[in-house]
Formats: sequence, structure tokens, C-alpha cells
Amino acid sequence: MDKNEIRHKVWGKLTDEKLGRFPFPLTNRIPNVKGAEKSAAHVRELDIYKRAGVIKVNPDAPQLPLRASILKDGKILLIPTPRLKDGFVMIRPEDVPEGEARKAASIKHMNAYGRVVPLSRIPTIDLIVVGSVAIHQDGRRLGKGEGYADREYAILREIGNPAVPVVTTIHSAQLVDDDIPRDSFDLAVDYIVTEEGVLETNTPYEKPAGIQWEHVTDEEKELMPILRELEHHQSRE
Repeated sequence: MDKNEIRHKVWGKLTDEKLGRFPFPLTNRIPNVKGAEKSAAHVRELDIYKRAGVIKVNPDAPQLPLRASILKDGKILLIPTPRLKDGFVMIRPEDVPEGEARKAASIKHMNAYGRVVPLSRIPTIDLIVVGSVAIHQDGRRLGKGEGYADREYAILREIGNPAVPVVTTIHSAQLVDDDIPRDSFDLAVDYIVTEEGVLETNTPYEKPAGIQWEHVTDEEKELMPILRELEHHQSRE
């Protein structure tokens, strides 16, 4: 199976077994799934989470419970803007009134509680959480097919962030045995967290050490100004 066939198999399974939640349809997105709150609770029990002061989480719906928990737990939350159009939004817990963490962590309201930060002002990130469509237990991952999680990790490495653990939260039905094809720029994950618990992958696959510029088009640079910012940032070093 190629990557897209595996994605559609998982989207179909989630749909047929009624494991999804709004927004629908589940296809062509990081699917929102039942049990997301349980997955978030399991992440909070991880030592790597407890030690982390700054956590980056994707902006998709199934990770909303975890983003809210991060703020409630007094940690700094970084959220990539949709399609990386404006880079990263940073939300500090002290800027979120009590009872408003879930609202602050939502895509709709995150800019009201946080602010877009330039690459030069991004604090050192201790833990990264990504959404997924399909995951193999060895850490190979498929997102929705646009490569944002891979590129976000690579951007952070480019600006000097150390290699850090990567967690994905999914429904257990998204675990697959298929031989997921892998490209050199694909991001593997260290921990798979489902509604049932935590699986440490001990992945043998290396994570991106930076942007592979040969795979970046001029069109992508126009669509994602943060890539232009990164080029400028590098040219001044």
C-alpha cells in the first residue's frame, strides 16, 4: 500500500466504526476521535510531560483537550498556525484566566490569548505533540499528507532547538500493521498515546535534523512565509 491508500483505509475504518467526532467528514484531515480526553490524561502521566516547561502541539481538534491541559498545568503552549501561514502562536498560562484554558487553546481563539512569535523569540521547546492519521508501532507516522508536522520539527531544529521527544495522540484504531513507506524528511514518533494507554516505540528512524531545502518549492515559500523568515534568519548567522 502507498501512503494515501493507508490513510484512506484508516479514515474509512474510523467512519465505519463511528469512532469519529465533529468535524466531519474525517477524510483529508487529522481526524477528531472519541477518547481524545483519555489520551490527553495519559500524556499528562508521562515523565517527559511532567518535566516539560514548553510544549508544541498541532492545532487540530483531537489535540484540543491536551492543549487545554498544558495551560491548566502552568506550561507554555506553542501552536503552529494553520498551514504554517503565520508561524507559531505562543500562549503563556499566566495570560489565560481561570476556566478559559479550553477556549484559549482553540484555533478560533488562540490569537486572543497568545501572540505570533518570530523564530528568534521562540523559547526552547521540551516536548512536541503531533496529530496523525495512521501510526505503525515502530514510530512511522502518516499525517494528512501535507507534511506540516515534519516541516515544523525541521524548522525548530534549524533554529537550534535540540532533538526532543515526539508524542502522538490517536485512537487505537489508527494503529496499523501496514509497511508505511518512509521518506528521509518524515518525522517518526517516540510515544503513541491512545485512549487505552501509552506505547513507547523505541523507533529506529532518525528525525529530521533540519529543512531539506531541495524539497522546498518557491510556491511553498510564498504560502508559508515562515520559510522565508528562516532563510533570512540563517543568512544573518
